[in-house]
Amino acid sequence: MSAFQMRLECILCLSSAISVMAQPTYNPSSRINQTHLTPFHLQRRGAGLKVEGSKFELDGFPFLIIAGTIHYFRVPREYWRDRLLKLRACGFNTVTTHIPWNLHEPIRGQFLFTGNLDLMAFIFSASEVGLWVILCPGPYIGSDLDLGGLPSWLLQDSKMKLRTTYKGFTKAVNRYFDQLTSRIVPLQYHENGPIIAVQIENEYGSYHLDKKYMSFVKKALVTRGIKVLLLTADDGKDVINGHLKNVLATLHLKNINKDTYKKLSSIQGLSPIMMMLYTAKSFDTWGVSRHTLDPHVLMKNVREMFKLRFSLNFYMFHGGTNFGFMGGATTLNGHSPMVTSYDYGALLTEDGEYTSEFLTYQEFFRNVLEMPEPVTPQPIPKAVYNSVKPTHYLSLWDLVPYLDRSIKLTKPISMERLSVNQGSGQSFGYTLYETSITSGGILSSNDHIHDRGQVFLDNTYVGVLDHSTNQLTLPNKQDSGAVHTLRILVENQGRLAYGKNMNKERKGLTGDIYLNNSPLRRFTIFSVDMKTKFIQRNLPNHWKPVSSQVSGPAFFLGYLEVEQSPADTFIKLEGWNKGIIFINGQNLGRYWNVGPQETLYLPGPWLHQGRNEFIVFEEFNSGLNIQFTDNAQLGY
Repeated sequence: MSAFQMRLECILCLSSAISVMAQPTYNPSSRINQTHLTPFHLQRRGAGLKVEGSKFELDGFPFLIIAGTIHYFRVPREYWRDRLLKLRACGFNTVTTHIPWNLHEPIRGQFLFTGNLDLMAFIFSASEVGLWVILCPGPYIGSDLDLGGLPSWLLQDSKMKLRTTYKGFTKAVNRYFDQLTSRIVPLQYHENGPIIAVQIENEYGSYHLDKKYMSFVKKALVTRGIKVLLLTADDGKDVINGHLKNVLATLHLKNINKDTYKKLSSIQGLSPIMMMLYTAKSFDTWGVSRHTLDPHVLMKNVREMFKLRFSLNFYMFHGGTNFGFMGGATTLNGHSPMVTSYDYGALLTEDGEYTSEFLTYQEFFRNVLEMPEPVTPQPIPKAVYNSVKPTHYLSLWDLVPYLDRSIKLTKPISMERLSVNQGSGQSFGYTLYETSITSGGILSSNDHIHDRGQVFLDNTYVGVLDHSTNQLTLPNKQDSGAVHTLRILVENQGRLAYGKNMNKERKGLTGDIYLNNSPLRRFTIFSVDMKTKFIQRNLPNHWKPVSSQVSGPAFFLGYLEVEQSPADTFIKLEGWNKGIIFINGQNLGRYWNVGPQETLYLPGPWLHQGRNEFIVFEEFNSGLNIQFTDNAQLGY
């Protein structure tokens, strides 16, 4: 029996456990009238979402929360309304979204709430289409993001204790919440906004390193004006550790059995049950087969939850994309970085198209809920453009003299500690370490390379050091005793998204590296962070014509002419090996021929009519063309 089937058995045996909770019975042939409980219909606001015995009530009316998660930061802003309309059309009444601290405060003290990070505009859009909103502001949100959405500059403090009341952490949280909550407070229910609930932190019961921490987060939110219903969310075995007094405990569909509901009853008495994280599938990681799940099992789960009057939040309704270096990593199969797609087996595909599961859920919700005939948005057009043939290239070694000032140190340091980004260090991308040696031998990383380091001797590729390979043999040159340049290009493939080892998640060279058991010294270090400004400003006009296949690491330049209005498409990089791709200066994300993902989603709004610039950073050997297709190929 699979792990998910075991979870299903737990759900199916809940009837006896529910008697403990005095949960009302439900006749599946009856219909639930919630049409009056939308942001459109409520003009005069009452007390908002409340717990009344075993039910939720909204302004005194029974209310079943049927929520789906959409991450605004994983969806192009131009498509927010489309995705929210589709959520509403499927039968959901609420959207849940998480707020990534690391994206909103990328540099300490500098906050971004514009463009694709305009959280307020996303919430307004949700209200306009008739959806309520549940916010998960963290500070830690998980969500399979790099460091679970925490900013990497926190790790500049060698004593940092993430997700605790350690002073260095709470000081940063307070400064961030000052900025964040001032934007959220006016959008709460009692202020005639759509926000009906706020989740405190995320799955803290599994972390639980500081008994005072959750109370600190609650106080930080409440004292800044958060007045709507507060929630915690944990899996079955951790629900007590993550619980807070006078805060509703909700569940993630993991480790649930009859004892879980007894625990809930013991800590909060009679209460509604909400599956705050009902997950469709899981994220995919590079080099591992794609995760799949029988959709019939999902539908059976949901039917059972409706019979028992459980509220639920479907994670993810629409996954979107880990654009740039957004995705985190897991240690389930060794160190496994997440792929660029966050399709997640959701009810909408990565590019926002309907799945057969969407139609199944839409029909089910229509049968059990009294809801008007939905207005279902039309599918978004796709295009298959002509292949782009790169015309010019620029070797990384040709670029080095033009990089921002180098950092010279006796010992190597991690990217977080580099004196870049106004003192906030480097968060993402690559870091280049250079030193001089006079002989070959055994190069040992001593597990100090995080996560993947390409090793070069005088610009000649030697091999890779990573989490599974700790040693390489450097050849002895014929000119014995001469000075040679050793270069190690280290890629941050994503910090852990969860777990108690997050405090150790520093990237680059995190300690000494050894040649013949002696630590190397006198390093020159370059930040190759691949930010938009890096691509737009730092690439000098010294491009060379491409005449045949070129070895990396190198940048390759090509152009796409779009004659009509731009449309969504998918990029296929057959013949290329590993790297990242930029469209008009925007980082689309990673590609890697180890799979399972074979195509990258390119949103139409990222293109414009006329000439579009494509830059590919290829680590090994280039392909001949950048191809396009009209469907995602995410592997098997």
